[in-house]
Amino acid sequence: MENEPGKKGMLYLVPTPIGNLEDMTMRAVRVLREADLIAAEDTRNSLKLLTHFDIHTPMVSYHEYNKYDRALELTDRMLAGETIALITDAGTPGISDPGEELVRIAAKAGIQVSSLPGACALTTALTMSGLPTRRFCFEAFLPPKKKERAAVLEELKKETRTIVLYEAPHHLKETLRQLKEALGERDIVLLRELTKIHEEALRMTFSQALDFYEKTDPRGEYVVVIRGIDPGELKEESRRQWEEMGISSHVEMYMQQGMDKKAAMKAAASDRGLSRREIYAMLLDEK
Repeated sequence: MENEPGKKGMLYLVPTPIGNLEDMTMRAVRVLREADLIAAEDTRNSLKLLTHFDIHTPMVSYHEYNKYDRALELTDRMLAGETIALITDAGTPGISDPGEELVRIAAKAGIQVSSLPGACALTTALTMSGLPTRRFCFEAFLPPKKKERAAVLEELKKETRTIVLYEAPHHLKETLRQLKEALGERDIVLLRELTKIHEEALRMTFSQALDFYEKTDPRGEYVVVIRGIDPGELKEESRRQWEEMGISSHVEMYMQQGMDKKAAMKAAASDRGLSRREIYAMLLDEK
């Protein structure tokens, strides 16, 4: 893409198919052909795609292990007037991949960034799942480190929104086991081979899925969609928790966090669905 002398270049985020080559858009093909350079997560993998669509634009690698230094190099080239197209191995750049770093650095340097619509495993799986889509949270791959993973699972226990995450086949059974242990029994949808010939959506519970994969080896990359906890169930769970604690201990907990007694009583009342007057009366009864 030719630019006027002294004019900055541009960064395009170009989605690529997640399985079916027919999902490549005409605009994506045009942008990749007209760009000065394509930054690809895996140049060998992307070469097959470019060859299929008769695209001969030069490529350079951009991945997790060079994302900082390469982002600075690419930004300098765009500041000099070049237009760069960023692609990932499959799907939309910036969704659970190092593309977000390039976007951040380029935008900070004043480079115009445009993201093309296209294939994305997250939205494809979510809309196929049949679970609520108005509100959802995306966790990508759970952290591999035990402490970080445990912290995320603890947060998800009280998540009322639909939960979406990715998982590789060789980790699927263990991840399902950990999710069931942390979240309890839930409705889930396991989606694999999205957009491909053997595309599959398995609607079941954690227990059913664990039983199923005792007899069947997981194959292909998975998207796991999980129903969030019912708000009523969450409220009942919180009520039981506070009842076990006792009113005075509940108020004291907030006071130890720096609240004065009046604010602590108000916070405890909110937790229990009571008025501050009722909390005060209960405190008197405990004395």
